[in-house]
Amino acid sequence: MTFATMMWLQSDSSAGIFGTGMMLFFLAIAVVCIAAVWKVFAKAGQPGWAAIIPIYNVYIMLKIIGRPAWWIILMLIPIVNIVIAVIVAMDMAKSFGQSAVFGIVLLFLFSIIGYLILGFGSAQYVGPAAAAPQARAAAV
Repeated sequence: MTFATMMWLQSDSSAGIFGTGMMLFFLAIAVVCIAAVWKVFAKAGQPGWAAIIPIYNVYIMLKIIGRPAWWIILMLIPIVNIVIAVIVAMDMAKSFGQSAVFGIVLLFLFSIIGYLILGFGSAQYVGPAAAAPQARAAAV
């Protein structure tokens, strides 16, 4: 075996080990994200398992914050979806008694951390933020 052949074999096995390690790392991150959103849904009185169903989880999130279901369509439009995601993040923060800044910074920019704080922290669901004030008072 030549030196070049040995280096090729070594780099091939190193790539496999690195790829497996990265896959396990991202799988762990996905599990943490699912657990955080599951807990947030449960705190809001919704089924936690909805966190793992695509599109339905967005519907449940819109239901938690008091926005209409047709906003799912807005989330499919490029550029508009960014604006809608920021509004949803701010409303989610307000629905759990947090500030709009919490929503923008932790739920929109650093969502893993933000949802972990909402789900496993002391935040309590106070009702849909987008609902009228009298509807929020009735929900509490």
